[in-house]
Amino acid sequence: MSNAEHILQCLLENLDEGIHIVDSNGKTIYYNSVMSKVEGIDQSKVLGKKVNEYLKEVKDHESTIMSSLKSGEKIVDLIQHYDSGHRKRVTTINTTIPLVLDNKTICVIEIAKDTTQLEELTEKIYRLQNLEGNNIKHYTFQDIYGNNAAMKDAIEKAKRSSKSNSTVLIYAETGAGKEVFSQSIHYGSLRKNKPFIAINCAAIPGTLLEGMLFGTEKGGFTGAENKKGLFEEANHGTILLDEVNSLEPYLQSKLLRVLQEEKVRPIGSNKTVDIDVRIIATINEDPEKLIESGKLRKDFYYRLSVIRINIPSLRERKEDIPIFVEKLILKYNKILNKNIRGIDEDMLNKLLKYNWPGNIRELKNVIESAINMAEYNSILTQNHFDNRIINKDLKDANNNISYTTSKEESSFNLEEHISNIEKKIICKVLYENNSNISKSARKLGISRQTLQYKIKKYNIN
Repeated sequence: MSNAEHILQCLLENLDEGIHIVDSNGKTIYYNSVMSKVEGIDQSKVLGKKVNEYLKEVKDHESTIMSSLKSGEKIVDLIQHYDSGHRKRVTTINTTIPLVLDNKTICVIEIAKDTTQLEELTEKIYRLQNLEGNNIKHYTFQDIYGNNAAMKDAIEKAKRSSKSNSTVLIYAETGAGKEVFSQSIHYGSLRKNKPFIAINCAAIPGTLLEGMLFGTEKGGFTGAENKKGLFEEANHGTILLDEVNSLEPYLQSKLLRVLQEEKVRPIGSNKTVDIDVRIIATINEDPEKLIESGKLRKDFYYRLSVIRINIPSLRERKEDIPIFVEKLILKYNKILNKNIRGIDEDMLNKLLKYNWPGNIRELKNVIESAINMAEYNSILTQNHFDNRIINKDLKDANNNISYTTSKEESSFNLEEHISNIEKKIICKVLYENNSNISKSARKLGISRQTLQYKIKKYNIN
């Protein structure tokens, strides 16, 4: 074996994906250890054999390898479900590539990513959050507080939209209350007694999400079961597509067609199914910038934003913080069996000065933590709060803002200054924690997802 062959074999054996290569006759000439683990079959039982010789249930026309060998066409990111005979029900995402030389297919390379556990976990989480979530709190407009003018405007638009069936697009930072608004719109509408299904588009790979949304039908070489998609399960109700901006363009295109035609086509089927579903979509980045960067299709955005609601961040409506603190103390007194009588003025002022990168979600966590630390029948003080709210770095950042002189007043941009301070704090914490996202997020008092969003937003390396 030459050095080049040694290098190639070492590379193929150390990939995270399974690699299966067959010759022009469909017989296996390479089958790496990852593929062996995926299918639960020893390499020695596969080499020199065709697919249907070791996977007895798979016919030639159901095999992507044999189909690609016959047609000479590439198959990209196809979800396959099959029983290997050695491992119960395998789910993989496969890309199958024919290698053509002098108009002849000399071999076919299949790259497979094992998604069996991911798909099972995704399904379980979805069922717990939605179809089996009868005990999960349903938010209504009574759960939304605010005296801020922009917030009042958002609430009023949301209330009016609940009387309609038009598509709604909610734009807000992570943790600012997008799902509370979405549920309030649904449970304030005529669809309130029908399903409300929430899908976090950022948390599910697009290849799996497509089948979940549109359903699957047994056929072709997908090996899928006949299964209703979420659009069918939500018929006459509402689907929340959370962080829809994270979807790949091809899925945005498919969803656009669903919105326009009010029909879905299950994967593997030639038939369409009529649906009556209201769509509420949320995004956590500026839509105009997303369109400009190509991450959000312009036609998809316009179809989603028939009604657009902008929820202000917590730092943009700090006058509402005392309301939230009061409500949260009442809430966590009941949950934690405490009798906290309020918060002292000095500590409340510190909360008002803090920038709240994690928005309302972060404020909830901060108040819950403080109440846990406080004695029964006491008042919340600085001693009960995490240092991140009152730490030296934040004070320095606030004190070191260089305001413009009167000559430059017209160009002063408060939001830009706040963003610069936030970026400096994030950079410092990341540096102190050796760029560890989890540790840094805990130090900042925000979620990993929020920190990753901020890193991307500020282009932090």
